[in-house]
Amino acid sequence: MTTVGLIGPRANGLIAQRLGADYVEPTIVGNVILFADDGTPSLNPEFAGERHPSFAILLPGDVRVADPAFDLEKVRSYFASIFPVLAQVAEPGAKIVFGSGAARRIPEGADRSAAEVRFAESLAIARDAAAAHGLRVMLEPLHQGETNLIHTIGEAVDFLDAHGIDGVPVVADLFHIEQEGEPLSTVSDHIDRIGHAHIADAGRRWLGAGDGQWREFVATLRDAGFDGPVSLECNWGDDLETEIAASIAALRALP
Repeated sequence: MTTVGLIGPRANGLIAQRLGADYVEPTIVGNVILFADDGTPSLNPEFAGERHPSFAILLPGDVRVADPAFDLEKVRSYFASIFPVLAQVAEPGAKIVFGSGAARRIPEGADRSAAEVRFAESLAIARDAAAAHGLRVMLEPLHQGETNLIHTIGEAVDFLDAHGIDGVPVVADLFHIEQEGEPLSTVSDHIDRIGHAHIADAGRRWLGAGDGQWREFVATLRDAGFDGPVSLECNWGDDLETEIAASIAALRALP
């Protein structure tokens, strides 16, 4: 039976837990982590005493990790300050999803090669800062509507290899896979690099609301040997509780 989680803000996570989700994957920026006017991060007291196995939304858009003109020390300082706070509510070895499309967008007019080198540096800094607190950074490909850097699983693997970045698994997110028209066979081809999975129905809707490949996606993961959890990342509609409950049940019903 699939271990099921849900990505989202505090309120959605509480609903998911009440409806039987195995875990919550809380968003970090403005949810688990709150920021003072000077940018200093602190733990949202509502999360005190909890432990979570994974987290999403690592960066605010103004920490520009793929901008060669942005001060790299500010990137280093951000990660150095964020992970000690996050570790207070993280399970040992918790997964930190590095998506953050706005933060990693290459600015118009920037030299692309230099921007890619900067992103590789930023990713390595994040990996090492997280590891110092027993956390694991994972790179999430995002579709072209969200960012202009690393859109597919194949591109993510190639980027990591080209820049010699080891110890950073890749997130398989069905919504981005479908938006980019990436075949599910890519998941099988790179299963040894897949560290985490996100799922939604077509258009990022709740499971059963569309005609997406979510059943086939889970089957592909399992057949290839991935036995990890799967996090729901959906744009919920007007009947939040019904849609969350139906999505959890749909995943649990899969072989």
